[in-house]
Amino acid sequence: MNHSDLLIIGAGPGGYETAVKAASRGLEVTLIERAELGGTCLNRGCIPTKALCRSAEVMMTVLNAARYGIPFGENTEVRVDFPAVMARKDSVVAELRDGVSTLLSGVNVVKGEAVFTSPSTVECGGELYTAPRIIVATGSASARLPIPGASHALTSDEFLTLDLLPESMVVIGGGVIGLEFASVMNAFGVDVTVLEYCKEILPPFDAEVAKRLRMALKKRGISIVTDACVTSIDPGTIVNYENKGKPKQIASECVLMAVGRRPVIPAGLIEAGAITERGFLKVDDGMRLLWSDGVSCPGTEVFAIGDVNGRCMLAHAATAQGDIVLGEWKDLNVMPSAVFTMPECAMVGLTEEQCSARGLNFKTGKSTFRANGKAMAMGETDGLVKTIVDTDSGLLLGCHICGPHAADLIAEAAAVMTAGLPAEAIVRTIHAHPTLSEVLPAAL
Repeated sequence: MNHSDLLIIGAGPGGYETAVKAASRGLEVTLIERAELGGTCLNRGCIPTKALCRSAEVMMTVLNAARYGIPFGENTEVRVDFPAVMARKDSVVAELRDGVSTLLSGVNVVKGEAVFTSPSTVECGGELYTAPRIIVATGSASARLPIPGASHALTSDEFLTLDLLPESMVVIGGGVIGLEFASVMNAFGVDVTVLEYCKEILPPFDAEVAKRLRMALKKRGISIVTDACVTSIDPGTIVNYENKGKPKQIASECVLMAVGRRPVIPAGLIEAGAITERGFLKVDDGMRLLWSDGVSCPGTEVFAIGDVNGRCMLAHAATAQGDIVLGEWKDLNVMPSAVFTMPECAMVGLTEEQCSARGLNFKTGKSTFRANGKAMAMGETDGLVKTIVDTDSGLLLGCHICGPHAADLIAEAAAVMTAGLPAEAIVRTIHAHPTLSEVLPAAL
């Protein structure tokens, strides 16, 4: 039996960052990973897609160079070297993976599949492992719609291994993953159509900001169909769907299915008595697993963090939940999220729709990037900042941004909300000029 102070299953951001932090505090940590260090985020999610986003941004800059007084491209063929784009993506991932390996030098990393043989014991490679605290950080995998022909579509994992750029593609799902791929492929010259089941893209986002992004993407040439219920996919990648009660179909060279993710739960854990809810491991606010008999194994605490518990399927949420397990305080209600389309979108806190549903007294404020000097100089004026403030307390309830560098700008709003400062604190803070950050106080 192999004993350690902390046993972690899964080396994604939640698992490996928690392992590094625990080891730095003098704990003996064992980390079990069946595939690559870094998990989905580093190998098949956040990082490789952001590398592609950067290539797409460069492509858009070159195509529009004449607008900035640099007429490159007028008499020169501008094309995408797709294999080179994918090679750069792989290089970025490999370098960061090596970095994670270095960070884990003080952790006992075990390669293999973890199987629970009891609530307190894990088997891997014929060896048994146990610890007074066990963290399940096994993440999630791409989901598929339960429709005929679903196997004809690629998941995001498979899409990231393409070696040839398609001429056309249909994206099933207008959420974060689908829209990021749609934005990238459109920049590379691919004819893109997005089919979204809901009435608006980005269902979790503020409806006004989501609409702003939809209009911006349409202006770029991306076809977006909302209220689209995909019913089947025929050979030859023909997608059949219903739109406003009418059957329709669209053919393309490839289909990407981006309809969410499903939890990956270690074998044996459900049999050991762990409770699930909506398919995810159920935990309390301290991230402790809930068990069918009401208790776990005496002397062992088992936790679940990240996608596998379904509370918030974001990489930084997994890391924050790992910090909670280690005894740190984190406000999980202030969880920023971002979409790396062109333009970007980001949000933190409540949407206007949520505030209305809760009966809160609030006021909204707005500013546009078109009135911002830095955005004008950049030539990226298409965007909106929307703030939501509690009229009783003066606290910032939510902030929603569609525009250049939205993912970076949202951090200031998140910091103010976490600190419990009034929204007025943003206005009182002096912002450097000219910077994009000036759009935030302008919206209050």
